[in-house]
Amino acid sequence: MPKILTVVGARPQFIKAAVVSRAFRHLGTTRAGSIDELIVHTGQHYDDAMSSVFFREMGIPEPAFNLGVGGGGHGAMTGRMLAALETTILEVRPDAVLVYGDTNSTLAGALAAAKLHVPLAHVEAGLRSFNRRMPEEINRIVADQLADWLYCPTDTAVRNLAAEGITGGRVERSGDVMCDAALHYARVSQPSERIALLAGPARGRFHLATVHRAENTDDAARLRDIFGTLSDLAQTEMVIVPVHPRTAKALAQAHVDTGGVTLIEPVGYFDMLHLLQGCKAVLTDSGGLQKEAYFFGKPCLTLRDETEWTELVEAGCNILVGTDPERIRDGLARIESGSFAFPPALYGDGNSGIAIARHLLDRLQ
Repeated sequence: MPKILTVVGARPQFIKAAVVSRAFRHLGTTRAGSIDELIVHTGQHYDDAMSSVFFREMGIPEPAFNLGVGGGGHGAMTGRMLAALETTILEVRPDAVLVYGDTNSTLAGALAAAKLHVPLAHVEAGLRSFNRRMPEEINRIVADQLADWLYCPTDTAVRNLAAEGITGGRVERSGDVMCDAALHYARVSQPSERIALLAGPARGRFHLATVHRAENTDDAARLRDIFGTLSDLAQTEMVIVPVHPRTAKALAQAHVDTGGVTLIEPVGYFDMLHLLQGCKAVLTDSGGLQKEAYFFGKPCLTLRDETEWTELVEAGCNILVGTDPERIRDGLARIESGSFAFPPALYGDGNSGIAIARHLLDRLQ
């Protein structure tokens, strides 16, 4: 039975891993074969609200290893992860290492696998913002260069890889596992009581916002522009903001006024799905939330100057507004006018996890 070591460390990766882990277990109940998966949690997101709750809610197998590497700068964090992952790989001796997305955990997992000559699979390959000031951009470029199998969510991602000389049997247009997750868990999940009480009465009449990217949290002027505009909006419509720990710290340090905005603790995935389904529109700097807004037909204003999900902008369901208050207000006006489009099937049909699991099993057998 092939053995795969899955490396995760941050909330979006837990959601993606839940889809593929479920697909691995499904293969084990069929004649297709089976994969022995061991999960290693780097500890990049190490508090309960950002980590453990996702494993409990989504039925992800408990990590076989928890490295407890959280906090610190990019170099220090990635270095500690790399050292710990090398030790883990040597102990487990997997047939392949599987990484997701573009976090420091992804980079460390990719480097560790490559240095120890273990085949590497990268889910969500080929994304590019073309902004190398973003640490995520560096992480995803390195992971793609090192990967033996690259699973691309979109045609755009496939073209991005081709432009970098990565083609052929290494590249699979798998569709997006986040689409699988949203469709599946929206059917089977229930919100917590606190979210049901908060969002239920305001269904269809509140805006959902998230801010966590370093380009925004580490720049006091950008942070003030974002929350100043959200505060203005909150004078007439409810604005709910689940606050990332990094954002909470930055708001306090910069003495940012958040008057009128409904700030809440970080939420689990099921609660976020409930907020998404009930909101009027989304304002975010999150890559994942841009797509999830699309999955549920919600207009999205992206609080960044570029996005990896260019097809959403091209399709007319996402507007890049940066942090300029005037551009954000123009975007809100477009939401009111209803000038957003939602073409179908940009990210597959909800069966990407099974496609990835079968492809990996075929290659490893």
